[in-house]
Amino acid sequence: MPSRKERKTIAKNRSAHHEYFIEETFECGIVLAGTEVRSLRERACQITDTFALIRGGECWLVGVHIHPYSHGSIFNRDPDRRRKLLLHRKQINYLDAKLRNRGYALVPLELYFDDNGRVKLTLGLGRGKKLYDKREDMAKRDVQREIDRALKQRGR
Repeated sequence: MPSRKERKTIAKNRSAHHEYFIEETFECGIVLAGTEVRSLRERACQITDTFALIRGGECWLVGVHIHPYSHGSIFNRDPDRRRKLLLHRKQINYLDAKLRNRGYALVPLELYFDDNGRVKLTLGLGRGKKLYDKREDMAKRDVQREIDRALKQRGR
């Protein structure tokens, strides 16, 4: 019996957890052209400054840059175009209601290939952090790092 394939990460948005309190996550598909998928297999993507929005009952990913495929010629699409996200109607309605509240945003967290080789996006519903929240998180991280370092020294 063949073993299950691992999911291959294409790109991660590391700054998302620093900038937002991520309350919920959603897995969604993304509408891509053939040359874009081939380009993603070469790991050519950037999602750090991207966001998702809901317009006309559809979810769109804005600001993602998928580099043109190296052997694509005329079939390459615009690398910075908006891309449609595939979510269920109930999820879109739920997210639209949440986004109407002040301070919420849809932030892409991770772009990856699933077990079947399809491109999936993990979308996080986040609330923006204030500067003092970011400082508090950094202080907690520093304290935890010091504790781990002391425990490691003590164990030697």
